Amino acid sequence: MPKFIIERTVPGAGHWTEEEARDISAKSNDVLDDMPEVQWQESYVVDDKLYCVYVAPDADRVVEHARRGGFPADKVSEVRRVIDPTSGGR
Repeated sequence: MPKFIIERTVPGAGHWTEEEARDISAKSNDVLDDMPEVQWQESYVVDDKLYCVYVAPDADRVVEHARRGGFPADKVSEVRRVIDPTSGGR
């Protein structure tokens, strides 16, 4: 199944409390309970953005998850390839 990176602009996200991070994660999980074909793998939180990694049949399902949860989805990009240090032959 395809993997997607979702860029979300969320002012102040990098300064969330543990409770705020837990609450938004719980909200996402609640939406995902009704969308078994979509999987949230992880998110990277920086100052004013989240970069979320999802597995889904298509980008439309990722956007639908964002709509249902009330989350921004500024840019949804399909991952074409994953590379790491071992990709360089080491």
